[in-house]
Amino acid sequence: MLQLITRRSWLSLGLPAVGRCLAASRSSRSVLILFAGGGQSQIDTWDPKPNAPAEVRGLFNTIPTRINGARFCEHMPKIAARADRLAIVRSMSHDDLDHGSACYLALTGHFHARKSSNPIPKPTDQPTMGAILRRLRPSGRLPYTAAHVNGPLLAPELISAGQQPGFLGQSAEPLVIGDPSELALDDLVPRDDLPPLRVSRRRSLLESIDRYRHQLGETDEYRRQAHAVLDNPHVRHAFDLSREPLAVRERYGLHRSGQGCLLARRLIEAGVPYVVAFYNPSIRGQDKALDDTEAYGWDTHNDIFDALSNRLLPRFDSTFAALLDDLGQRGLLDTTLVVCMGEFGRAPLVALEKTFIGSSPGRKHWGAAYSIAFAGAGVRGGQVIGATDRRGAYPTTPTFSPQDVSATIFDVLGYDPAGHYRDALDRPWRIAEGKVMRELW
Repeated sequence: MLQLITRRSWLSLGLPAVGRCLAASRSSRSVLILFAGGGQSQIDTWDPKPNAPAEVRGLFNTIPTRINGARFCEHMPKIAARADRLAIVRSMSHDDLDHGSACYLALTGHFHARKSSNPIPKPTDQPTMGAILRRLRPSGRLPYTAAHVNGPLLAPELISAGQQPGFLGQSAEPLVIGDPSELALDDLVPRDDLPPLRVSRRRSLLESIDRYRHQLGETDEYRRQAHAVLDNPHVRHAFDLSREPLAVRERYGLHRSGQGCLLARRLIEAGVPYVVAFYNPSIRGQDKALDDTEAYGWDTHNDIFDALSNRLLPRFDSTFAALLDDLGQRGLLDTTLVVCMGEFGRAPLVALEKTFIGSSPGRKHWGAAYSIAFAGAGVRGGQVIGATDRRGAYPTTPTFSPQDVSATIFDVLGYDPAGHYRDALDRPWRIAEGKVMRELW
């Protein structure tokens, strides 16, 4: 939070000092992205159309929220009760219509060269936002400036492009944490029979080897980061979910996505300024595990109403509500921008697609209009920004893009989106291409 400054003290500080105060305040902020990969249906979540024809509105009823005049899907009662903390943007729009390239767009703020495709990651890709932040703000007290939790995201079956450091290389890669329940925490604790002197000697030997490898053009950033974790109990403890009361873990949900969001909060609390929590690691895992709720993603081409009401929305509703409550109770919501988003939305027409598994109708991909949610870091809650037509198909107000989201994220983190960072060849690259979404404040 910005410290209150009187007019007299403002003038006495002088403009340079005031600028330093503002910069320090903004640099203390963090960003937590809850990424709902696969394409949440805006019509069946944030932007329902109760007066549309049945083939558009779907099977769900709507409920009032704590935003005057706004209604959400009936399967989001906990989020609806906390809507006064949220700014819902209903006029997101772009024209990339496949998961891989659209996830790349959402996580890098840049269109992929192969729009509407599922490209494999390449070292020439644009860097993910967390990698840019690592380049702008090398880690100091903590070994990581950015982390991806409950990933990597599979879109649809291969690791999606857009999660990697791209041309910035290994040294800028965010920490990637898979299933939070499978963290081998015992391996992070130094052995009792290994005294500090022996650890130091082993490390010196490795550093000597690394210096030689560096002369050959090789580096091992992963080893450096591993040592940083081992040396810092504060960081090690952030990964230990058993330190949380069972009641807190249960509020998030004792499932992979819920515990991933809890781990994301713990990393934010530990000082990691940028965390992406993939709400579901696979966008269409239900194709191979129809009876496993853990596998479900938001790519609901068929069976959308069964998948949403019985699998996805109950867990999402509880987890997101718990995350907002937990951040608020710990005083972290004041300084943490929470962004709940995916790569696009779903088509307004409900129809059965014969080329996909399932026996009841669903919705196709749709990028022309979709919704995302913001909270924290001074965002004015209790508001809806933008609107769509009566079918939820196209915005009727000015649109926002993933590039705008990227610009907003870097602005909150204290960086001018029009500024630049430099790659290993000292070439300048613009931080973000979009415009800051000032309407949020």
